[in-house]
Amino acid sequence: MRYRRPLPRRAIDRFNSCVLTLRASPRWGGLISRRLTVVTYTGRRSGRTFSTPVAFRRAGDTVTIGVQLPDAKTWWRNFLGEGGPISLQLDGVERTGHAVARRDEAGRVTVTVRLEQ
Repeated sequence: MRYRRPLPRRAIDRFNSCVLTLRASPRWGGLISRRLTVVTYTGRRSGRTFSTPVAFRRAGDTVTIGVQLPDAKTWWRNFLGEGGPISLQLDGVERTGHAVARRDEAGRVTVTVRLEQ
């Protein structure tokens, strides 16, 4: 297996900024918001608050986030084990919930969020 270097932080920030700009646009925002949301969480070790755009699927009060390239990302590790609190922007509203991350035997990572009422 070939080792890939992580993308430079500046490139990731630029990409996320473009995604957020499109999501907020009057022309494309509605279309993009159906599949992309912004998750906000507090880092377990740092105690800092972070926000990042992610693709998601929703079924009722359950939101599923498939983490792409999980070994190159760290945000989902805040939700291993018992999980933790998270907030998401859904339908133009900030929703809170409890997120739990799981890695399957193939190495894929899924974060499941149970939304609060």
